[in-house]
Amino acid sequence: MAHKTLTCFLLFLGLTFCLAQQKTTDEYFDQIRPIFTGDLAFETTSFVEKYWRVAGNTGFNKTIYRIAEQLEAAGYVLEKNSTGTDRLTYRIEKRPMKHPTWEPVDATLTIVGQDSALLQQRTNRNMVYLNSVSTPDGGVTAELIHVENPKSISTYDLKGKIVFTEDSAHKIFKEAIIDQGALGIITYNNPAYLQPEKNTSSIQFRSFRHQEKSNAWGIALSFAAKEKLKAALANGKVQLNVNIQTKIYPSEELTIVADVIGSERPKERLVCSAHIQEPGANDNATGVGTQLEMAVLTASLITNNEIDLARTLTFLWGDEIVSTHRYITEDKKRAEDIKWGISLDMVGENTAITGGSFLIEKMPDPSAIWTRGKDKHSEWGGRVLKLEEMKPHYLNDFIIRNFKKQGAFADWEVNTNPFEGGSDHTPFLNADIPGLLLWHFTDQFYHTDNDRIDKVSQGTMKNVGIGALASAFTLLNADSNTALELLETITQAAWLRLEDEFQIGRKNVENGSNKADEIKILKAWEDWYVKTMQTVSDIDTGGSTNLASEIEQAQSNLKALVQRQIKNLD
Repeated sequence: MAHKTLTCFLLFLGLTFCLAQQKTTDEYFDQIRPIFTGDLAFETTSFVEKYWRVAGNTGFNKTIYRIAEQLEAAGYVLEKNSTGTDRLTYRIEKRPMKHPTWEPVDATLTIVGQDSALLQQRTNRNMVYLNSVSTPDGGVTAELIHVENPKSISTYDLKGKIVFTEDSAHKIFKEAIIDQGALGIITYNNPAYLQPEKNTSSIQFRSFRHQEKSNAWGIALSFAAKEKLKAALANGKVQLNVNIQTKIYPSEELTIVADVIGSERPKERLVCSAHIQEPGANDNATGVGTQLEMAVLTASLITNNEIDLARTLTFLWGDEIVSTHRYITEDKKRAEDIKWGISLDMVGENTAITGGSFLIEKMPDPSAIWTRGKDKHSEWGGRVLKLEEMKPHYLNDFIIRNFKKQGAFADWEVNTNPFEGGSDHTPFLNADIPGLLLWHFTDQFYHTDNDRIDKVSQGTMKNVGIGALASAFTLLNADSNTALELLETITQAAWLRLEDEFQIGRKNVENGSNKADEIKILKAWEDWYVKTMQTVSDIDTGGSTNLASEIEQAQSNLKALVQRQIKNLD
């Protein structure tokens, strides 16, 4: 009976929203698909991934200036040289850094008495901890002490020795380095999702905080190196030679911002962000490259008068979370008009090699409280949110709809995950700006030195770029008809979600669950979608005389559905 009711209602929607059957997003898809090749995205990814990137260092800064060159070639004008008629502008923001920047140069780790090195920088470029200092010329040779239980570290004599722990270095850093005078720390703690026994050479990058009270270094091991080291320890005392060269020097933090200035509402904007720092290809050279092709393609369409954008489209490249947070918070007046934020992070994976799936991380909705049915967290994981942390907004279902369309068109898998945080979408949400994340997980090479260009798919970057641009263009030109179309999308999504939750709830009640708990879940989704329906009014340009009544009717229908479901739970 419930399925019949749902089917009838969805058929009814086709009549109720007949005025909204414009195909704006579909038209953008048709326009973008033939010209978004992924060539520039892949070429840029290949350039960026060669460098171990952290804010202020050589690879980070070369990436910034590479982006600037491509933007200028596409017609973007340096902001300080622009005139009032220039719609394509960019700027490079420069700020002093509180701490020096860092980059690795070379390193070897050798067990004394063995002919070949245990690890070498040229094949394991994540082996040296970020912010490690250089060893003296020729390296240092010292005894290795295996601390099997960090809680018992005070019982060891570590002065002038090298410490080995199968745990995080942070747990023993103060006692080993500061208090006891150990020379450095060697660690192994690759998580299971990296499949270390299969990917035996992978090293997940590790870091120290900036060192002001010590001159320590750290080395992270691969599974294979850890096994060899433990085998040597099983035969008695082990001496290691550690030779590390790094660069630590004052620098400045760079952020590059490009604007496609809107022709009608230039203060209102959508911000796309892609962070540069991280040492890998997928993370996040692919985000940098995909976003650059998006910016260049948009410039071409604007210059050739093939599209116009009513609102401003902003592209931001910088230091993860730091640059996005600053962009939002440093200019409160500008922030008031940021309507949407989209983060591109790890968007180019060849999932046949890396595993996992392309994901849209949703804004906080009840699936981040009750994760069940089709919903599941990634291995990254996330805390259970509270009802007061929900962020009802149409951006969730709008982006999901569009990427599912691109997925169907390109035979490309698209999934979602509940909110987890940890990337450039969080500053938007913290400022109550709608924002979500485009990414991949689980990736068996995540944050490892095996995250290289051979794990990247140009086709995936193409799909992400097409989906993101079609969505962006639709929002930037959104009007009252778009609002009605969005309301239809949300209403369909709401009814399908409530049907799923009802079926799960009824089964749970049959199996002895508390009916009141299931009612709470249904009511939470009802509240989320009722409030989401209201948000479509923020793009109403005043041309619709019936949007308010359509919203009210959709809300009323949804509330009535939930009341029927509650009655039928048992």
